Amino acid sequence: MIPIWSHFRYNQGMDPIARAALSSWDWRPEVIFSVLFLGTLFVLGWRRLRSISSSAKGWRSLGAGWRPVSYIAGLFVISFALMSPLDVLVQQLFFMHMIQHLLLIMVAPILLLLPNPMPFLLWGLPPRWRLSVGGAINSLLNKRSVVGGVLRKMTGPATVWFIMILFIVGWHDPNMYNAALRREFVHDLEHITMFAAGMLFWWTVTGAGPRLHKNLSRPAKVIFVLAAIPPNMALGATLAFAKQPIYTFYSDMPRLWGMSVLDDQRLSGIIMWIPGSMMYFMTALALMFMILSGEGRKPLQEDVPWLSDEALAAPGISPRGSGKGKRV
Repeated sequence: MIPIWSHFRYNQGMDPIARAALSSWDWRPEVIFSVLFLGTLFVLGWRRLRSISSSAKGWRSLGAGWRPVSYIAGLFVISFALMSPLDVLVQQLFFMHMIQHLLLIMVAPILLLLPNPMPFLLWGLPPRWRLSVGGAINSLLNKRSVVGGVLRKMTGPATVWFIMILFIVGWHDPNMYNAALRREFVHDLEHITMFAAGMLFWWTVTGAGPRLHKNLSRPAKVIFVLAAIPPNMALGATLAFAKQPIYTFYSDMPRLWGMSVLDDQRLSGIIMWIPGSMMYFMTALALMFMILSGEGRKPLQEDVPWLSDEALAAPGISPRGSGKGKRV
């Protein structure tokens, strides 16, 4: 990679389209605002919970430094995927678009959900807002509410798995894919739905709050994750071994770096097939390691204390305990 990038940097005769694409950043206000707002909210909540938490030190503690690092890294990945030159190059190169999708579906959601962000986001709010938002979440979690019942049906493991595969495979339909590249609104819709599907999938795997269902056992999570590999590999192999270009949009675009449309498509299929499937496989290995090491027998943090009225009302109340509130 070093010789290639050195060539891009120092070769004054580089393709002007490639030079313009590599130097282009699209500073989208809605993305910038969302990232700054969520990042600020998380850090504020993390600092408040860290200051009042009496939990022991360790990587599982509320004040563990990896939590804000992971969350901010997830926001950075989203920013890079949507505003960097990568988002410009997707109009010329299919494999760049595939990398963008993997960042939004697999990398960003995992980084955002691993710290269990809901408690920190809630505690980043002013006390009055925190109580209102917490109350709204409690209403949604109520089994007797109509909305809660619908959400529970839509977020079951089997449904979430189906939604994930549906959006990944569905958006790679030639008509849908070409429409996304030709219309900015459809392109944004593609990214939003793929990211949402990724968040649902990895929410089920990480067990992050708030939970609408009982947290899956780790063996069940291993099966859940591995079940996503066959359709992912099938789509990747279809793209890699196709004899003709599938997406006509790229046939009409200027070709960069001497890469043909068919070679670009093959590389995209390989990226989805191998790195994409490896993400699921590595997650399954991590879960299996936790099972074998005994990590799976340790109790998980519950969501109820974070959502009780007493815990949400004031920063002087510890989030630990049974949910009735405990003064520190």
